[in-house]
Amino acid sequence: MRTRALYLALAAALAALFAGILSGPATAGQTQRSAEPKAAAAFTHPGVLVSQAQLDFVRSKVNAGAQPWKGAYDAMLSSPYASLSRTPKPRAVVECGPYSDPNLGCTDERQDALAAYSLSLAWYITRDSRYADKAIQIMDAWSATIKDHTNSNAPLQTGWAGSSWPRAAEIIRYTYDGWSDASISRFSTMLRNVYLPKVIGGSNSNGNWELVMMEAATGISVFLDDRAGYDKAVAKFRGRVPAYIYLQSDGSLPKTAPGSGLDTRDKIVKYWQGQTTFVTGLTQETCRDFTHTGYGIASIAHVAETSRIQGQDLYPEVGERLRQALGFQAKYELGEGVPSWLCGGSVKRGLGPITEVGYNALHTRLGIAMANTQKLTEQQRPAGTNSLFLGWETLTHAENPS
Repeated sequence: MRTRALYLALAAALAALFAGILSGPATAGQTQRSAEPKAAAAFTHPGVLVSQAQLDFVRSKVNAGAQPWKGAYDAMLSSPYASLSRTPKPRAVVECGPYSDPNLGCTDERQDALAAYSLSLAWYITRDSRYADKAIQIMDAWSATIKDHTNSNAPLQTGWAGSSWPRAAEIIRYTYDGWSDASISRFSTMLRNVYLPKVIGGSNSNGNWELVMMEAATGISVFLDDRAGYDKAVAKFRGRVPAYIYLQSDGSLPKTAPGSGLDTRDKIVKYWQGQTTFVTGLTQETCRDFTHTGYGIASIAHVAETSRIQGQDLYPEVGERLRQALGFQAKYELGEGVPSWLCGGSVKRGLGPITEVGYNALHTRLGIAMANTQKLTEQQRPAGTNSLFLGWETLTHAENPS
């Protein structure tokens, strides 16, 4: 297994070098930075949400007993998601209806996927093979069983679980020797045949659906070394983000996603939960509730983070929208009074543990002041999990410079 990982790394390096030789330096009149950022020729592994350098940073902090990482790690390790006695509960068909009715395997799948990710982090930090082996047991159980997702929430469910699986699989595959080639192949087949087709086409539902579907599609494509899938997911993501977070520069109405069919003011206002006053940082779901808004914001940060690791930095493109959305929602989450023009004068708070990745990218790495987001982020530490697709982001991304 280690030999295979070294071979893949060498092949990736050679591919990148060869691509550089063919392209050559920019000539006069050309720009070094394209308006259409492209990922590197070869994928970086591990490279879904967390990179090798980020994992090494986290490991060093936890092992040194430094805060907030040690507290975040302890919270994860004491949760059911990192339990070495966990028994996976795979199903051949996961059926998820509206508002989880029916819920036939939906909770089990999401939580098993989050458990595999939690255990993979525990493995990396401790180097205790029991955690890696338990993560493998969970991934193998599902890859040997699941065939489909059905009912109305199938795309959303596939996006949620499909966001966690490749995070876990990337860490285990590229840092541990105990996952067999046959099991990796079967897990890859599961992602390729059961998950990717359900998410890659996107959704014209509320924006958090399509954003988490693109998060899943991006992560899965990285794990599969699927350049076409990755490019398609990122292209759809880039069309969706401006349609989810409003900036004053957008004009009198929010932008719409390609193919949305939102071609009149009335349709756009209805889609934005009846909100008629548009201000910078407002999201398409702010007036629905902050919980769903948090899902959308989190997936935007997750895709941007994965793409950055893959050499395609989308933060210059989506960063201002992300910053404004975080700050706008954080202000009201912290208790500021809601003006009458916003959501009829009241909002449903409950943003969730969603700020760490975006805050770290924009504040820690880029040095941008984000007072409201900083206050909320530090107040909520250590960020845990929402039992859907978010997990332990204080541990993985707090003040992480890599």
